Amino acid sequence: MGSLFDGIGGFPLAAVRKGITTVWASEIEAFPIAVTKLRFPSMTHVGDITKLKGAELPPVDILSLIHISEPTRL
Repeated sequence: MGSLFDGIGGFPLAAVRKGITTVWASEIEAFPIAVTKLRFPSMTHVGDITKLKGAELPPVDILSLIHISEPTRL
């Protein structure tokens, strides 16, 4: 599984409970990345989604993402 806008790894947590391995995650905030590095040490952090090149990511069968429903804060 790949996880976009990963946050603190809610989707990877649910996935692991169902026997699914999250291969990589995209997140830019330091605290959530620290949380997921602690909880999922084998998961690769690929950084900012706007800088990713899909062809260079390890292939996955499942892609998760969170719909951002709050307005962007400036």
